[in-house]
Amino acid sequence: MTTAEKSDNVRAVGRALEILLAFTEEDPELSAGELLKRVDLSRPTLYRLIYTLQESGFLLSVGEPQRFRLGPAVARLAHVWKSTLDLGAIAQPVLRRVWEATHETVALFVPQGNMRLCVAELPSPQPLNFKRGVGYTERIVRGASGRAILAYMDPTVEDLRSYVQGTGLNLKELEAELALTRQRGYSTSHSELIPGAAAVAVPFFNQQGQVAGSLGVFGPEVRLDAARQKAAVNLLLEEAVKLSEALGFGVAIQAR
Repeated sequence: MTTAEKSDNVRAVGRALEILLAFTEEDPELSAGELLKRVDLSRPTLYRLIYTLQESGFLLSVGEPQRFRLGPAVARLAHVWKSTLDLGAIAQPVLRRVWEATHETVALFVPQGNMRLCVAELPSPQPLNFKRGVGYTERIVRGASGRAILAYMDPTVEDLRSYVQGTGLNLKELEAELALTRQRGYSTSHSELIPGAAAVAVPFFNQQGQVAGSLGVFGPEVRLDAARQKAAVNLLLEEAVKLSEALGFGVAIQAR
């Protein structure tokens, strides 16, 4: 194969991907004319690529007049991607960037019923630090990383009443805290689980738009003051968006 032929093949692959990426949840079916408005292709080239994508099962032709939608081959790839998803591995670059910027302990938590589980952690390199370790569990109503998840689970009053049993927490205060978390996009805690410790945490979301867990920074209150907490929150919000996008979700939550 000549260099020119290789270059043509690469361009064809790129153009085919542009066609597939033109479909969205809002526009699951598109006509050839609508596709032409979304991709920079001539009509003959578009139809040639559509035919190839149909032959491979990546596009389906539906209806009259003719429209196109994503085919079963896309679903197969999505299934493989989802089944091989390793949250800890995917989150490592995110955790590393936050850790390098803050020099505090950074951890990733996922919900497990009325509990939360730490699935990844990078301890602070500083002599005075707070860490719990991978595998650590805690009630989801306690701590910033738990409430950052719970606030977006849409729990009922009955759920919350069940969650607070045996914790000593006030139901009304918890409801107010969860509402504040949803309003500003993050949760905080001070000396709640460990005396002298401060924490800030934000949620991240999966492909279905459901809360998948939380990303948090933890450190001593004498070091993690209000200004550093705000800086950490802004960084966490940015990185949580990237993690959510890596899981198939692309909607950002903005701090208020």
